[in-house]
Amino acid sequence: MTTTLSQVVQDERTARMALSILVEPDDAVTGRLLGELGALELFRLAEGEDSVPGLSTVDAQVWRAQFRRSDTRTLEQNLVGAERAGIAALIPGDKEWPSALDDLGDRRPYVLWTRGTTSFLARPLNDLVTITGARASTSYGEHVAGQLASDLTSAERIIVAGGAYGIEGAAHRAALASGGDTIAVVANGVDRPYPMGHRELLERVADLGLLVSEVPPGAVPTRHRFIARTRLMAALSAATVVVEAGVRSGSMTVARRAHELGRTVGAVPGPVTSAASAGPHQLLRDGASLVTDAADLLSPRGRDGASAIRASAASRDSGRPSTATKSMSTRAL
Repeated sequence: MTTTLSQVVQDERTARMALSILVEPDDAVTGRLLGELGALELFRLAEGEDSVPGLSTVDAQVWRAQFRRSDTRTLEQNLVGAERAGIAALIPGDKEWPSALDDLGDRRPYVLWTRGTTSFLARPLNDLVTITGARASTSYGEHVAGQLASDLTSAERIIVAGGAYGIEGAAHRAALASGGDTIAVVANGVDRPYPMGHRELLERVADLGLLVSEVPPGAVPTRHRFIARTRLMAALSAATVVVEAGVRSGSMTVARRAHELGRTVGAVPGPVTSAASAGPHQLLRDGASLVTDAADLLSPRGRDGASAIRASAASRDSGRPSTATKSMSTRAL
């Protein structure tokens, strides 16, 4: 007797895990049906012949085709393999599911695959800051990104980035070096470090921080998955800061997604002669907040926090320890 997909997925969790294996992320149709029906009913609908709410007959056939690309045995093996590898899966309703992602509506991820400290995702939105920017960064950009990350972790913020070369790598490294917390949102399986040149860095993030992805273990990065990831990087944090970027880069897409979600968008100015600063300058012209140091990311309610950050920076430059940072409480961005 042939085993059907709906027989493999016996509960909401395994159904969502299977869904992420079968269907590409950021599929608004699947997201809408998932929200209306739940994952178990969605699988039954996918295997049946009933009309699909909101879809024409042809569109329904195209949608159903996604569920016929994998046999049930392979699907079961993938689910068991993820569990054996110690890779966790979070779904909406879990204690550590980041409620900030619910702001994405039908584009909310089906599941989050994680390695590391998942409790970071349960922290208040205002505790997280996304730092992104060019892979082909300058020494200036990497210096600023590192200083921002270091000072923000001193203010008990969690640094979110994408694990890429350049600005994002500098932000992760600085957060770890200062004993802070960091999350890498990747466009591939959390068991496959990418880029390969950052294998050691990403393994450290998994050990000391958190690796998170909406695509399953073993998945490789694709253009679509990189684009889909931008909405997660934007939604997870109260503020997104672009340090260096081209005007058509993925980092600018993160900034646009953050703006659409009503999050704070900041940009670091650079030399007018630098192509790497063209993106941030465009954001500043469009109304983004000017960011020259970590204190610029704090709201007026957090001015004492801003003073503490500046005191920390001053003590770092002078070599003297600061007592202000030690007594600083976590403030809203």
